[in-house]
Amino acid sequence: MRQLIEQLTENLSHTIVGKADAIRLVLVALLAGGHALLEDVPGVGKTLLAKSLARSIDGKFQRIQCTPDLLPTDITGTNIWNPQSREFEFLSGPVFANILLTDEINRATPRTQSALLEVMEEEQVTVDGVSRSVPQPFFVIATQNPVEYQGTFRLPEAQMDRFILSLSLGYPTEEEELQMLQRHQEGMTLSALNECISTEEVLELRRLCSQIKVENSLQQYIINLVRASRTHEQVTLGVSPRGTIALQRTAQALAFLEGRDYVIPDDVKFLAPHVLAHRLMTAGGRQAKPIIEQLLRSVTIP
Repeated sequence: MRQLIEQLTENLSHTIVGKADAIRLVLVALLAGGHALLEDVPGVGKTLLAKSLARSIDGKFQRIQCTPDLLPTDITGTNIWNPQSREFEFLSGPVFANILLTDEINRATPRTQSALLEVMEEEQVTVDGVSRSVPQPFFVIATQNPVEYQGTFRLPEAQMDRFILSLSLGYPTEEEELQMLQRHQEGMTLSALNECISTEEVLELRRLCSQIKVENSLQQYIINLVRASRTHEQVTLGVSPRGTIALQRTAQALAFLEGRDYVIPDDVKFLAPHVLAHRLMTAGGRQAKPIIEQLLRSVTIP
């Protein structure tokens, strides 16, 4: 299984230059059984990272390009009338996939965004009173541009809470940008990637991650961090219990990626800003990550 992880990481590194932490975080979200939100300016590789991951997994990939006129049925599917059989037949939407890329998710209206709430939490879609399960594994990787406000809709708190973590890629360094130009000149594009892991192996990796040991003292550390967010003077809505569970699950996945069968405090400290910050509602529009970093400094490490 370690060899599978190394192959997957190497595959992603062929197209994503110099973003080892971003690759690691996306893999953590995948192995923890959650979903990832990529927030950054245009052109830094958000969609490329998502498509590279999808191409590396031998599973069904679907993409949704969110626009204000997108309807919920464009995501979930709908029942259509078949005049030959004289019955309604279900036409499945793009959500019935193993890897779902939801590009520029904040361009969809709140009504359309809500179509993802059920499937991201319960891995099923209910249309006209009938629930249908999506393929396993099911992983949503969404992107959004935080600097544009024209024609965008802020993601509601319930939607943000569905993402197990959020991350940004940032601009590359001068050396990394030069390496990008050289790779493009040599023809190393997305089409050159090969599938290196099956959906069955992803499910097995998830099972192994869930068995990573978390000591009671570390579980108490996670609880102390989360509860401190609920009483912070600059926070109007603290981290939910779903966030508590998410922090433990991602810490287990990170420990697995690092080749350990146990979680250490540094796993929790590294992941806390990515897992907890997007779940906070702050007073006066303050940035959430500095508050999480302040909590990490104030809460005693076991």
